[in-house]
Amino acid sequence: MNTAHAPLSGTERKLDRLLAHYGESHRNPRNELIHFVAIPAILLSIVGLLYALHPWVAYAFTAASLVYYAMLRSTVLWVTMALGTVVVLAAVRGLGESVLPVCAAVFVVAWIFQFIGHKIEGRKPSFFEDIQYLWVGPLFVVTRIYDRLGVRW
Repeated sequence: MNTAHAPLSGTERKLDRLLAHYGESHRNPRNELIHFVAIPAILLSIVGLLYALHPWVAYAFTAASLVYYAMLRSTVLWVTMALGTVVVLAAVRGLGESVLPVCAAVFVVAWIFQFIGHKIEGRKPSFFEDIQYLWVGPLFVVTRIYDRLGVRW
């Protein structure tokens, strides 16, 4: 059973608490739709900007992110994020010399849409409270998709 939408108890996983809290400021369907597009775009752009700085900076960031996801103890989500990391790194490498301008533009535009979504929602972004919610955002997108597909995570 997916526990992301179940009532929380004293034995809940940290992952469940994070997703429940994140979900509180992402209930408006328009805001959620914006996040479904903007979060992957921001993730791609951050990795691309780090890659433009130096490829090993991007690799270190993605490795650290995967360690964070592993600590949340969901094999399905970790595998999903690991596969997503491979796709993101391949896309970033595929941008070649245009990685910096493309990722900078994507970063700015995606964040503008994120803040529009939160204006619609009427709630501030979760990462204003705790920076780790920048890593929870991609999990939110993945778990919502998995919930709709009936995939256990």
